[in-house]
Amino acid sequence: MTATPRTPASASAPSGPTGNADNLQRLRDGSGLLMSAALRRLDDEIPWYRELPAEDRSYVGLVAQSGITAFVTWYADPLAPPHGVSDIFAAAPPELTRSISLQNTLQLVRIVVEVVEAYSDQLAAPGGERDLREAVLRYSREVAFSAAEVYARAAEVRGAWDARLEALVVDALIRGDGDDSLRSRVSALGWGGHGPTLVMAGTIASTLDEVRTAELRRATRRAAGDALVGIHGDRLVLVLGGDGDLQAAAASLLPRFGPGPVVIGPTVPGLEEAARSAQAALAGLRAAPAWPQAPRPVLADDLLPERVLTGDTTARRTLVAQAYRPLAEATGSVLETLSAYLGTGRSLEAAARSLYVHPNTVRYRLRKVSEITGWDPLDARESFVLQVALALGQLSTAR
Repeated sequence: MTATPRTPASASAPSGPTGNADNLQRLRDGSGLLMSAALRRLDDEIPWYRELPAEDRSYVGLVAQSGITAFVTWYADPLAPPHGVSDIFAAAPPELTRSISLQNTLQLVRIVVEVVEAYSDQLAAPGGERDLREAVLRYSREVAFSAAEVYARAAEVRGAWDARLEALVVDALIRGDGDDSLRSRVSALGWGGHGPTLVMAGTIASTLDEVRTAELRRATRRAAGDALVGIHGDRLVLVLGGDGDLQAAAASLLPRFGPGPVVIGPTVPGLEEAARSAQAALAGLRAAPAWPQAPRPVLADDLLPERVLTGDTTARRTLVAQAYRPLAEATGSVLETLSAYLGTGRSLEAAARSLYVHPNTVRYRLRKVSEITGWDPLDARESFVLQVALALGQLSTAR
């Protein structure tokens, strides 16, 4: 598409005091009229203006007056660059400019411009009406572009700050920090705090630039009610929270990860305990290469034996507490039967001979093991988990 060339300012600008001094003088004399009309329009048409405290309303009035004065100043010297939004809002305190959105700003500018345009025929000198109307339209366009630029820069700065804050929060969760500052930081990031939380970890697909990182954050927030994204070198850590099915949300984000294992930490009641899920997920990520047949994604709790091999004391305690200790406390010789079954090459007949019982008795007791622990000794993978738990329990008992 071919761009329309801009008309040089000198060819289209109003004549200013040298060519239409009457218009300029009438504008100056009518500033009070324009100001009163602008405030009436604001009060009649803008709900957010009516809801402001009296002090803030007075500051908005100063901004409107500043806008009218800026237009009159520019009309006196149209070859000079027009005042931008930053100059117009200079009369207001910073607190007001932070509380007024881009939409509010554009509404305010539009009201001021429409008022000047509506009174242009009344204020203009005979024969100068068209000149004044064109000047109003040209000035309003420049101010609107200025407002968009100011707020775009502010959004870019805020986005960069949010990204740094988000990285700090995820890093704190990985380290296990959960103090009050963490809660205030996640609140600043918009974390609702409703429902449980889980953490998933894997590798990144490729180097993520700002655009891809922003798109990843949007996808993560669409998948879960609350979401945080942490990128640590080639490692990607996602923190998901909310009332929905978090494991399903985590599975939907699998394509966002690069090749290799992706580990989902245990679901915890809230963000205060998310460090436990994060540490389990990262421990599982370190241990996952020891189980090449692991599903993708894999739960961190399904990698307990491999995590023990990497020195994870949490995994060691979990296996002893969830497998060995309940079997040791159970009646019916289930622990002895499991030990015999594993020690004889997972043979029901050989275990029955060593225990002097019928193979059906061994089969019955192994079903009891499955009921007590949740791991089935007749499954190859789960019998390996139970064998590691049995070894850990016996070592702890021996000590």
